[in-house]
Amino acid sequence: MDSNSKDPIHNLQIAQDVEIAVETKFEAAQSDVAAKRFVFSYQITIKNLAKQNIQLLSRRWVVTDGNQKVQEIQGDGVIGEQPTIAPNSSYQYSSGAVLETNVGSMFGHYNMVTAEGESFKAEVAAFTLAKPNSLH
Repeated sequence: MDSNSKDPIHNLQIAQDVEIAVETKFEAAQSDVAAKRFVFSYQITIKNLAKQNIQLLSRRWVVTDGNQKVQEIQGDGVIGEQPTIAPNSSYQYSSGAVLETNVGSMFGHYNMVTAEGESFKAEVAAFTLAKPNSLH
């Protein structure tokens, strides 16, 4: 397994007619082990299983590194967008996290709203960020 290979996370969660899948990748070229800088990318796919449009309004992430250092990230939308997802459609985006250790985890949620104005949280279960061969 090369250091840039994708490590699919079998983190698939369905709640409130929303399916969320996460895939992570260690970014060796952007990382600097000596400087304790470990860069990870993650790709999120959000699928709308409902019969109406839903919109992602904001997100909250809790990122924890191997030293139990916690970063909380929250804000409007994702990657500058507040996408509306049609029924039986998906929205996919990529982002990243920088840790001081070669292993960490993330969890969080998206604040969503239905076309009828009903607000709900789409939870994202904890997933692991790990440099290849860091976990046994």
